[in-house]
Amino acid sequence: MILPKIFFSLILAISLSLSGCYTGAVKPSKQTRYYIVQKGDTLYAIAWRYRVNANSIARWNNLKDPYVIKPGQRLKLGYSGSNKTKRTAKKSSNNAASSSKKTSPSSTKLPIAKAPGSWSWPVKGKLISKYSADRNGIDIAANNGTAVKAAASGQVVYAGNGLRGYGNLVIIKHNATYFSAYAHSRKLLVAEGHRVKRGQKIAEVGSTGTNRNKLHFEIRKNGDPVDPLRYLPR
Repeated sequence: MILPKIFFSLILAISLSLSGCYTGAVKPSKQTRYYIVQKGDTLYAIAWRYRVNANSIARWNNLKDPYVIKPGQRLKLGYSGSNKTKRTAKKSSNNAASSSKKTSPSSTKLPIAKAPGSWSWPVKGKLISKYSADRNGIDIAANNGTAVKAAASGQVVYAGNGLRGYGNLVIIKHNATYFSAYAHSRKLLVAEGHRVKRGQKIAEVGSTGTNRNKLHFEIRKNGDPVDPLRYLPR
């Protein structure tokens, strides 16, 4: 009979339609980010490159101090599209919106942010580049060989030239939250593991990885770059 065939076809069409709707309603899962360790990598260098807290990487991968990693090892770096990323993007958007309402950026006084102990300027020179969304730190022009000093006390966790674009670089861990970096030095005067005090000479100004003599200086809080001018004395 024709009627049963039509009825069967209708039931089949409805079933396929419902099945398609159900499949489309499934939310995609977060994608885990991984990194394969290369020769010369250190945990802190990887954390700096990918703007992730080193302590978080250690925790996600069950690494114990002193965080020894080997070439070929796969490290979990977190999740793409994480809540942290969304919060950072929202915060940046809000900051941009509030900044647009200000008539004179140069007259704005930034509050001094709290950090371990007191901060001091890492080098005597001229500020030539300020912090921005696409620039993770500030640039200070100074003569070749000028002393570069630790901005706060801590432990050297990286000293080398393995991070592209930084030249000879020193990274200091001040505590679990704050790190600072000193790039483009002509000569490094400390090694990984050394403990340094605020004001101690750690390098000399140079032009490695750049086209002029200067110090590129960064401060990171929980892996994220922050404006160093909020921390340095005025």
